[in-house]
Amino acid sequence: MFAPQEATPDWGGLFSVNPGMAVWTLLTFLTLLFILGRFAWKPMLAALDAREKRIQSDIDEARRQRDEAEALLARQREQLAEGRRQAQGLMAESRAAAETLRKELEARAREETRTMIEGARNEIERERKAAIDAVRQESVDVALAVASRILGERLDAQRDRKLAREFIEELAESEGARA
Repeated sequence: MFAPQEATPDWGGLFSVNPGMAVWTLLTFLTLLFILGRFAWKPMLAALDAREKRIQSDIDEARRQRDEAEALLARQREQLAEGRRQAQGLMAESRAAAETLRKELEARAREETRTMIEGARNEIERERKAAIDAVRQESVDVALAVASRILGERLDAQRDRKLAREFIEELAESEGARA
């Protein structure tokens, strides 16, 4: 009956070369290439070159600013270290000055204490001598009063005092020789 017909694809239209169409396609391509080269690529390349230069300039500026920042940071660290050294020096000087002042105050206090003790000793010695003189005077008066009562008579007061003083002076000299 019917014999099946094989369908043969028409590959000839897609892969067939049409010389007229190829020439016009080539001419159109070359014209478009010329127009783009003249009016589009040159400005685009110029814009890309300008952009590249601007980017390179920004990179160079960033490097310069980074180097400057690093230099400032190094200077800041150096100044900070110098400030610390100065602060430590001032602290050491302050400690030394405080120690010197403390020693001076201690020496002054010791000297004042020694002076006060020496003055007190001198005052005590004066008071002791005054007390001894007063006791001697009292003892002379008491001895005279006792002697006067014992003898029952009153001696001459002037002569009595002279004798008593001579006796006291002899006693004082003998005490001085013992000391």
